[in-house]
Amino acid sequence: MKHLKPFQPEDFLILAVDDLRKNLQLLIEILDKFGYGTTFALTGTQALERVKIAKPDLILLDLMMPEMNGLEVCKILKSDEITQDIPIIFLTASNEDNHLLQAFESGAVDYVIKPFKSPELLARVKIHLELKRTKDELKKAYEEMKIIASTDELTGIANRRTIFNIGQQEFERSQRYNAHFSLLMIDIDYFKIINDTYGHDIGDEALKMVVNTTLQCLRKVDHLGRLETQQEPSEKLGHLGRLGGEEFVVILPETPLEGATLAAKRVCHAVSQQGLQIQDKTVKITVSIGVSTFSHNDIRIDDVLKRADLALYEAKEKGRNQVAIMHNQ
Repeated sequence: MKHLKPFQPEDFLILAVDDLRKNLQLLIEILDKFGYGTTFALTGTQALERVKIAKPDLILLDLMMPEMNGLEVCKILKSDEITQDIPIIFLTASNEDNHLLQAFESGAVDYVIKPFKSPELLARVKIHLELKRTKDELKKAYEEMKIIASTDELTGIANRRTIFNIGQQEFERSQRYNAHFSLLMIDIDYFKIINDTYGHDIGDEALKMVVNTTLQCLRKVDHLGRLETQQEPSEKLGHLGRLGGEEFVVILPETPLEGATLAAKRVCHAVSQQGLQIQDKTVKITVSIGVSTFSHNDIRIDDVLKRADLALYEAKEKGRNQVAIMHNQ
């Protein structure tokens, strides 16, 4: 995790909620003097609206308010995925154990007994803002690590483990719901020659070109493999992953063999039309593609992958730069 920058109160917005204006005025004066950004609400309902608009980093919430008390406000905020991580500190004139227990049970992180002293309030506010900031950074770092662990470093698409996991999920869904599911196995033709002739840097560019072209094709084909005409180009409908080297696989959910074949032909044609510019010459890049689809006789995802691999071998044997289909037995 990157080092956090020094704590600066002006980076944070605090929502103060109290039904008494003089209490709000005191709170805001203390917070403003220390440098925090502030906003306020006089009722529970008003507080919920302010949270939606202002998106505060922390809430100072009066426990006892008419109509909707602080406990009710807290429970509503904690039940919403958007607001559940905002730290809430209760301000209360009550020191009864039952009230304090209810405050924590509703999701509060702390409480301050009225009348409070400014240093105590400011210390608790700072502690919980720093905790939230650290938690947010850890969560962000975790999400970044998940992306790194599931992504092929060179091309930015799913790596071998991830694409196999996606394939397994689609395989199980097809078994359960009797759904269509197809695979494309893609291999760059004569890739070793490209590497040996022009160097691995150019080989890497060839890999990235094939990936980008394939992704564009997947966005322009619907689930049945039909080319989109009057409609806006759809979002990516297949999952592209790198198996290793110059070999890729596309998972096509809800796609029968006919649609998968049309998608494969589109990819094959598009790649052959692109070419790779190397100094003053254009090097033609082509791919061979094997197509297979889910069968109810399949026991494992490997069965579908094996048929796609056999189809790919057939495309290579027949001269490359083409699509071959492996029909179900």
